[in-house]
Amino acid sequence: MNAFLDSIGYGHWILHVLLVIPLLGIPAIFLVPVRNARWVALGVALVELVLGLGLWWAFDPANPGLQFVTDVPWIGGFGIGYRVGIDGISLMMVLLSVVTMPLVVWGSWSAIDQKQRGFYILLLALKTGMLGVFISLDLFLFYMFWELLLIPMYFVIGMWGSSNRLYAATKFVIYTFVGSALMLISIVWMMWTVGKATGEYSFAYTHLLANAKAMQPYGPYLFGAFALAFAVKVPLFPFHTWLPDAHTEAPTAGSVELAAILLKMGTYGFLRFAIPFFPVFALSKTTGNVMAALAVIGIVYAALVAMVQPDLKRLVAYSSVSHLGFVMLGIWGSTVESVQGAMVVMIAHGLSTGALFFMIGMLYERRHTRKIADFGGLARVAPMLATAFAITTFASIGLPGLNGFIGEFLVLIGSFTRYPWLVAVAATAVVFSACYMLWSTQRVFFNRFTNPLNEGIGDLNVRELAVLVPLILGMFWMGLYPGPILRRTEGAVRRYVEMVSPSLPPSDSTRSSFGAQP
Repeated sequence: MNAFLDSIGYGHWILHVLLVIPLLGIPAIFLVPVRNARWVALGVALVELVLGLGLWWAFDPANPGLQFVTDVPWIGGFGIGYRVGIDGISLMMVLLSVVTMPLVVWGSWSAIDQKQRGFYILLLALKTGMLGVFISLDLFLFYMFWELLLIPMYFVIGMWGSSNRLYAATKFVIYTFVGSALMLISIVWMMWTVGKATGEYSFAYTHLLANAKAMQPYGPYLFGAFALAFAVKVPLFPFHTWLPDAHTEAPTAGSVELAAILLKMGTYGFLRFAIPFFPVFALSKTTGNVMAALAVIGIVYAALVAMVQPDLKRLVAYSSVSHLGFVMLGIWGSTVESVQGAMVVMIAHGLSTGALFFMIGMLYERRHTRKIADFGGLARVAPMLATAFAITTFASIGLPGLNGFIGEFLVLIGSFTRYPWLVAVAATAVVFSACYMLWSTQRVFFNRFTNPLNEGIGDLNVRELAVLVPLILGMFWMGLYPGPILRRTEGAVRRYVEMVSPSLPPSDSTRSSFGAQP
């Protein structure tokens, strides 16, 4: 496979093609009848999937640096260029994006019955924005893609969501925009500060990173602005309140994209920008304790709130806050184990929580309700759906052998040396998550069948099976054989840890180095 990809120059054009293909699909949707818009979107998504999967083989795990790099001047007078590339961290986010895209389109097949052309155009625009965030190596370009995502997601929630959709969409935009505006100011300030120090004014990521010392006098403010933008997107407690509303009101496609990809943009931002640019302040004892504490509070608080939710979709939304808290804890653990664990949790959450939102959407299409009390005993009439939901529940709570276990385990053992008491508290959330997920699964599928309205609910059809089976196979693959993913992320993660470790407080630096041993 590698020889074939090399023969066609795959590495020279793949990132550009992945960005452009969804944009080419937009005018194609305008040219076909409305009823065929979804077929165009699906075709575009499948082409993206086939081409994007080649990155799995073309990427060199032995190279910890950036690969497939392109650096072309764009607006030269302002130091702005078309600069793209990936390492092992961004590779997994790009692959997760291209894998979920056809599933999201196919999962929306029967749920969207109005304004179909506009819906699928927005999905394609959303996909370009997501990919752009993960491959950008120019901070102006990164910010452009980051903000681009606001528009399609606002309309996806606001036009095709549930009854309170406008409130949820507006809240999502306000939260995200406030943080993003401060980040833009910080990006310009960084470019200007480094430019004065070096004589080269550029938004290039590698240039700013190489001259990060020039920005350290302004570290607290600049890190704070980046951290706010990324914390809102994660979302980190207490900036999480937009997420349950957005998830609950969004259509299934919007909820899956939020869970699988958009939330990861926040944690990716911390790994790629906020901490590497300002490690001295970001990893100081005070900042580290605050960020790790907020992560653990989010883990436990969200788990407890999820336990009392009457709405199944809102329950899963709060579970996302809890899972992403583990990612944040792993990032601030600052060992190879903890950061790799954070990466695995990000991928695992995309698969399992995405599958849960798909299945909740399937239930909603049948019964037009998400209230747990309206169901009960559905395993009797929908055994395949019950089986898929139970497997995904076990994956979500971290059952060994499924994808949720290995990531949380690595986060806990990798972060223990730096935050032993916080790790002990976070471990309790594993019990809480089992409580709310198993209890909700029991009430929906395995309690007594008492509501006659559920009699004709029907089991999974072929299309729904085609959406869920790849996700469930991915859960088993990651749980039983995570090695291929860990190998592809290890080089970049180890390079990241080696870069930030000197900025850890002395005692933590010693522990981090010990924890990072293979």
